[in-house]
Amino acid sequence: MRQLLLLRHAKSSWDDPDLDDFDRPLAQRGSKAAKLMGRALAARGWLPDQVLVSSALRTRDTWRLVADELPVHPRVAFTEALYEASAADILSQIRLADPSSGCLAVVGHNPGLEYLAKQLAGSGSEAKARMRLDEKFPTAALARLVFDGNWSALSSGRLTHCLRPKDLG
Repeated sequence: MRQLLLLRHAKSSWDDPDLDDFDRPLAQRGSKAAKLMGRALAARGWLPDQVLVSSALRTRDTWRLVADELPVHPRVAFTEALYEASAADILSQIRLADPSSGCLAVVGHNPGLEYLAKQLAGSGSEAKARMRLDEKFPTAALARLVFDGNWSALSSGRLTHCLRPKDLG
């Protein structure tokens, strides 16, 4: 059984209107939420062995704060291919994941991540998780899907959880 963790970046700061979107840092609220999500992953034992992170500043910062809360140090790849990527583009990157990875995390942006989570949530998905995903996939939200098979053939899975910072504390 493989795990896919789709994590939307935490809340970014709009304090400097002259910054390019790619270079926006996290807001204080975002930093707190990222740490909270890292603790939630660690507590549940959802520990990625490979991570794909959009190279935008807010996604890199989100991952750094999440990773600080984890007891493992997975392989991490920062890629511009995930910046403002569509669901199809994100799935293409996932399908290139190391075949030996049992748990892959992707840290990226909406709307692509949300659309992908909804697209992949197949039969047997948890009703409460699906309801939360359909309701809203806010910043720092995490969708967890499990599936059998290879990354290269991923087309659907079972959505087991949709965690949002407000649900955790």
